Amino acid sequence: MRHLLQTIRDLWKDPMGRVGIIGVLLLILLAVIAPLAAPYDPEQMVAMPKLAPCAEHWFGTDNYGRDIFSRILYGARVSLEVGIIAVGIGATAGYVLGLVAGYFEGPVDRVIMCVMDILFAFPSILLAIFISAVLGRGIGPTMVAIGIVNIPVFARTVRAAVISAKGLEYVSNARSVGVRTGAILIRHISPNVVAPFTVQATLALSSAILTEASMSFLGLGIQPPDPSWGSMLSEARSYMEQAPWTALFPILFIVVTILLFNILGDSLRDVLDPKLKT
Repeated sequence: MRHLLQTIRDLWKDPMGRVGIIGVLLLILLAVIAPLAAPYDPEQMVAMPKLAPCAEHWFGTDNYGRDIFSRILYGARVSLEVGIIAVGIGATAGYVLGLVAGYFEGPVDRVIMCVMDILFAFPSILLAIFISAVLGRGIGPTMVAIGIVNIPVFARTVRAAVISAKGLEYVSNARSVGVRTGAILIRHISPNVVAPFTVQATLALSSAILTEASMSFLGLGIQPPDPSWGSMLSEARSYMEQAPWTALFPILFIVVTILLFNILGDSLRDVLDPKLKT
């Protein structure tokens, strides 16, 4: 807990870190209070279709007459939910595989990393689309697909940290006096994995949100009428000349969200490992 508080304090001292913290917290707050803050039901027609932004409808309405501001707020819930759960799936599986591969090495390492290399050979969005096509459409399959796509990068990150930690003197001493493998992994090696693992998780969130938006844009992710920034953009592409605001606001929130998570991840990396600071 003390280390966590110190990390937060160091992150807050960095101007870009403050931007990342405040921005991400605001996004989470908007997602949490969406049912209270949204002025209209995001799935109901509340005005004329393609109504320009006005006092009653801050972001205008879409081609079905639904309030875009309300759909943006609910879309934030979907994006953050998918991003957090998908990264949780990828991070958990990648952590275990990376820990095992890095510590035991040999045939176990070669088999695990061979599978990871096969997954890495596919572009992430294409692999996510393929998995989603196999599992089906909807929020659940989308989470699983994005989670699987994220496994290799976590496995490699953890494996590299474990191999580095294995060479430390106190780890070698623990092995020499007969400390069990499980205890060595949990007490001595895992603390050395926390920093790179946390940074990777933060950066992976932005990638997961972008992948979800891309899949929804292609019709393979979140299905209408559920609000998703990607599906909103897909619906708006046929009306961009007549009603550009229908595409502008989903694009804006996708870009800002990804930027904020990247800023937070970069600042966190600099705080946890100052040697990487540029």
